[in-house]
Amino acid sequence: MSEYECRLKERRLKMGLTQEELATKVGVRRETIIRLEAGKYNPSLKLAVDLARAVQAPLEEVFIFPE
Repeated sequence: MSEYECRLKERRLKMGLTQEELATKVGVRRETIIRLEAGKYNPSLKLAVDLARAVQAPLEEVFIFPE
């Protein structure tokens, strides 16, 4: 299980993007988005930033780390 809460799906849906569209925007496969949304994949810092930009949200709102 991941050590953070991933709110990528919420933000993606708010933007009206499919998993495939988001994957294309950030240069990964759809399977990567699926695993991220399920909390089964820890993205690199660059991918995390690219995802946050793609869904127009601060990084801290997409990936929530416990205090």
